[in-house]
Amino acid sequence: MPFKLLGLSDPLVRGILATGYTAPTEIQSQVIPAAIEGKDIIGCAQTGTGKTAAFVLPILNRLSHEHAAKNKCIKALILTPTRELAVQIEQCIIGYGRFLHMHTLAVYGGVNIQGQFAALRRGVDIIVATPGRLIDHMQRRTIDLRHIEVLVIDEADRMFDMGFINDVRKIIAVVSTKRQTMLFSATIPPEVKALAAGVMNHPKIIQVGREHNPIETITQHIYPVQKEQKIDILLHMLQKGGMYSVLVFSRTKHGADRISYRLQRAGIKSIAIHSGRTQGQRQRAMEGFKDNKFQVMVATDIAARGIDVEGISHVINFDVPVIAEDYIHRIGRTGRATATGDAITLVSRDEEKYLRQIEKFIGRSFKREKCPDFAYVADLYQSQSADKSHSKPHTHKFSVPGQKRRHSRWRRR
Repeated sequence: MPFKLLGLSDPLVRGILATGYTAPTEIQSQVIPAAIEGKDIIGCAQTGTGKTAAFVLPILNRLSHEHAAKNKCIKALILTPTRELAVQIEQCIIGYGRFLHMHTLAVYGGVNIQGQFAALRRGVDIIVATPGRLIDHMQRRTIDLRHIEVLVIDEADRMFDMGFINDVRKIIAVVSTKRQTMLFSATIPPEVKALAAGVMNHPKIIQVGREHNPIETITQHIYPVQKEQKIDILLHMLQKGGMYSVLVFSRTKHGADRISYRLQRAGIKSIAIHSGRTQGQRQRAMEGFKDNKFQVMVATDIAARGIDVEGISHVINFDVPVIAEDYIHRIGRTGRATATGDAITLVSRDEEKYLRQIEKFIGRSFKREKCPDFAYVADLYQSQSADKSHSKPHTHKFSVPGQKRRHSRWRRR
């Protein structure tokens, strides 16, 4: 179905086609018509299925018909948990709305607030904001939310995980009750359902795919390995596996820096992104990764939701996430928009409990596999397989022939 048949305006459709998209995804096909009708919506779909455009396009379509008034009231507010995601959504609005003459502003911390003051004085139609910085503006009375017509709460489950929910409630209390509310999330835990019940009016629930289930275009592999050998196996895969655009996840920002430093010493172009970096550093890292200046970007979960890079071939969980939901969001950075991708998780013995939580969360058990041609210092499979009745481990073959393995001692770093 072409975008035109969803009820979008001609200038907006021109903007969509100019970005290279020709047909809506399933979540977009279901959400956009209902949103154009003005219904409150709860949208649940796996990461990478196109949820951002599902709420951005109806907002642009609605405001394009009202823009003749040319007042400077903020008409739409999109709340999102991270700076990276705020920037990403802002870029989507600018791209899709290039023929609509809308003014949008991403409001987030880590940058000088004076530039945001100046943009607000010039007039803004759409605000994309992280809760903390938006609360700051509200306290300074530099943002007026009384005329909001559309409120979007994006990545609602992550809002709870990151402790933003009280700020979100404060913001919603200021927004006009005569509004359309849309809530989007990859998962809908009870806390999100409770929030929706208190701020939405008979919402239409749209769910695409099975909740908690990573999208089918991602092939998942589990490699048990001793903790001391994780950096060795990572180097081995990067040097032998035909991995051209790789996102590696670390549990901590210090771990991310150590991994990136070790990869650079081995001659692999890599960069780290986490909350310890300035906003400028994070944006330069993201742009460099998108432009293929770096083969590897090492990230923490705080940055996971804002990473939307086309063509990521592999996601590697250097550390198993402690929160099961984070596994879905991590691996969802590959295999996006019908593309295929691989997700590899390195599991040490002390992380098995986290992996079992993930298996329970998504409703499936993983096979434990051996990384091809890697020289293990000890056979971790027999002991771990004995702990849990899984299928026999098998070997996943990479597309590039093996080379002599580089030896290193991660524990000495």
